[in-house]
Amino acid sequence: MNKAASLGKQGEDAAADYLKSKGYKILCRNYRCRIGEIDIIASKTSELFFVEVKTRRSLTYGNPADAVTRQKQGKIRTTALQFLQEQNCAFKSINFDVIEIFVNGDKMQINHIQQCF
Repeated sequence: MNKAASLGKQGEDAAADYLKSKGYKILCRNYRCRIGEIDIIASKTSELFFVEVKTRRSLTYGNPADAVTRQKQGKIRTTALQFLQEQNCAFKSINFDVIEIFVNGDKMQINHIQQCF
């Protein structure tokens, strides 16, 4: 695993732990289909959350959430529809969140941006 993939996995692990600590139930991690991939799918009460995780060591290329472009958002939405078609369950609402992870040495800062697209 290269450094970028390792950093991404570390960020996704931290995001999953964060969500669990906030009362979310992790339904799936790294859901993949022919359309795309969703980092974390979670639920809380009767709500469903599709979460994109972006991890960075610096802000050289902007905030991590800036990497979730309109094109990426569309791909996540379409992938989410595929997931919903495969599952036969109902949720009161569906949310698309981004979790930014800032890594500085051995410290992490988490920024959870809810319902951002």
